[in-house]
Amino acid sequence: MNEGTGRATTTPGDVERAGGHRAEPAAAVVERQAVEPQQAPRHAGTVTAPDASGDEDRTRTKREIYTVLSGLMIAMLLAMLDNMIVGTAMPTIVGELGGLEHLSWVVTAYALATAVATPVWAKLGDLFGRKGVFMISIVVFLAGSAMSGLAQNMGELIAFRGIQGLGAGGLMVGAMAIIGDLVPPRERGRYQGMMAAVMPIAFVGGPLLGGFLTDNLSWRWAFYINIPLGVIALVVIWFTMKLPGRRAQVSIDWTGAGLLAVAVSALTLLTSWGGSQYAWGSWQIIGLGVLTVVATVWFIRVERRVAEPILPLALFTAPNFTPAVALTFLTGFAMFGAVTFLPQYQQIVQGASATSSGLLLLPLMAGMLVTSLVGGQFVTRTGRYRVLLILGSFAMAAGLGLLSLMNVGTTQLTSSLFMVVLGVGMGFLMQTTMLVVQNSVERKDMGAASGAATLFRTIGGSLGVSLLGTLYAQHLQSSLTGSLGAAAGAQVSGGQLTPAMLGSLPAQVQDAFRAAVTSGVSTAFLWAAAVALVAIVAAFVIREVTLRGSAPAAPVAAEQAAAAAVGAPATVEGDAVTVGAGEPRHSQSRTI
Repeated sequence: MNEGTGRATTTPGDVERAGGHRAEPAAAVVERQAVEPQQAPRHAGTVTAPDASGDEDRTRTKREIYTVLSGLMIAMLLAMLDNMIVGTAMPTIVGELGGLEHLSWVVTAYALATAVATPVWAKLGDLFGRKGVFMISIVVFLAGSAMSGLAQNMGELIAFRGIQGLGAGGLMVGAMAIIGDLVPPRERGRYQGMMAAVMPIAFVGGPLLGGFLTDNLSWRWAFYINIPLGVIALVVIWFTMKLPGRRAQVSIDWTGAGLLAVAVSALTLLTSWGGSQYAWGSWQIIGLGVLTVVATVWFIRVERRVAEPILPLALFTAPNFTPAVALTFLTGFAMFGAVTFLPQYQQIVQGASATSSGLLLLPLMAGMLVTSLVGGQFVTRTGRYRVLLILGSFAMAAGLGLLSLMNVGTTQLTSSLFMVVLGVGMGFLMQTTMLVVQNSVERKDMGAASGAATLFRTIGGSLGVSLLGTLYAQHLQSSLTGSLGAAAGAQVSGGQLTPAMLGSLPAQVQDAFRAAVTSGVSTAFLWAAAVALVAIVAAFVIREVTLRGSAPAAPVAAEQAAAAAVGAPATVEGDAVTVGAGEPRHSQSRTI
């Protein structure tokens, strides 16, 4: 930025950094364009899509992109929908299969497997080609879904949910990386905004669909429903997706993958068991902490030495990558950790049914949907994204802070307004952070970068659920003990008290339990808001780097070459370029 004039300026070094790969000198660009045949003009219905292998760009019609996008969105819907469907079916599952003490592991096994598998799938996509790897991940997910539906006991269900999670890790990161292959960053915001719309659909439709299937068919259909949807996604992707292949000689970092699995698993167990199953100072928790540190240090050493690291540490030296990944982690922690407790408050305190509590999440999802679409269009039209990250972080912190103020008498209208604020922040952050991550690395590392972002978001969400869940349980127990006494409080908090059962208890116990749930939920939201404040700091650290997009036209490139020859910056204004301090010929400025 030229501080004297306020105009955006471009130097040859800026062009190289903005493109994400080594740029030709401007003069060479002009010479090459003079001898190369001119490409056919682009039409309004086409998008110049980057070839993932670094070859020449080719033009894809928007119809082609939308067709592929439909298959990707179905696959993403499978991964996002699954946990939401299972949540409403869980009481029936426990009643039929037993194993109440292992209930949380039905969710934890899925989350752990997803977190560990995500970077593996990302690397496989970089090495073998994203289309085939993405389709394999769908098949693995569908196999896990079928086996989960056939489970005869809780142990089998937990194991099969782990298989589901292995496939789900490839669905999320693969879809994001494929969009990165299909369209350049400047156009990508529009399509990623559309993909972000899948999350509100899953969050709202999941509980409703899970309740309907459980009540009218069987809880097993909560898993079987994935199979027809997955087959549709496979067919669409097989016939419509055209992506370049990659080299067959590969080396997979299995040691790094194993160490990552150990580190993430130990950390999740530590946050899940600490303060609940075992005291924080117990040898079990200390041992898990030591194991986490040792596995992490060993993982870093391995990643520095192997030829094909599962998580290339060089990514963290790229501009914006580290703060963007940190923002992704913090967003996952605050968002997934806090949203987990909204249905609990709605059902126990506000008296909503399990199915209607899904409808009560509509304000949150509406905020997410609107801002994700608006944010995507804003990025596409302006090329700016930093303001969305800052606004999203502030809105997320404000929404969580407002939710922490809820009490026993808070109306559904008031809590809905609070959820809208939170949804606005989440919508701005979810896809924009991924866009920043992808734009900060070279195209050949896009899959690994997408995998890293998804991994840290998943880990953040898992830790958020674990830590905030522990705080919730502790405040619930403390509140019940204070109002009912130690014995009665332990009995009420230790039992599986459903909203229907709550109405049969004495009024004093009902009031005490509602107050205890409110105290626990408020504490969880308050701590999540504190984490969101750190996310604001991370958003301010991110710099505005020009998004990769279409190359400048030949006349523009010629004037840039002239600027480079005399060592002067070139300012692009509309279709004109000003060399040095010359006056522009048009009024609207853009940065190349």
